[in-house]
Formats: sequence, C-alpha cells, structure tokens
Amino acid sequence: MYAELVGGPLDGQLLDVTGWSAQQLLGGALRICESGMYGPGGRSDYAGRPGVAGRLYWQGDMP
Repeated sequence: MYAELVGGPLDGQLLDVTGWSAQQLLGGALRICESGMYGPGGRSDYAGRPGVAGRLYWQGDMP
C-alpha cells in the first residue's frame, strides 16, 4: 500500500505505508529531502488527515 505525498518539495512521490496503522498515518512521517527549505539533510514533514485515505499532506520543513 502506498500513500501519495501532497505539496511541498516531495509532491507527487509515493511512500510505502504497508502495515501502518490509522494512527501512524495521521502522525505521518519526516522524510529526508535535498530540495527543501534547509537543503541537503533537511526533512519535510508529511501527515495524514482524518477521512482522507492514500495521501499524506506537507506540514512544513525542518532542519
């Protein structure tokens, strides 16, 4: 099972979420991102939304 990353520097990429619980999907994931606000080694934060399956939405970047 995959979730599409929506918005931000990783927009359109797919993340393998096989085995993730509903709570884990809402909590989301920090993804290492070379093209984010903090450059190489920075991370982009993506999280799910209640009632929306198969997508994780960009929350912002962090160092």
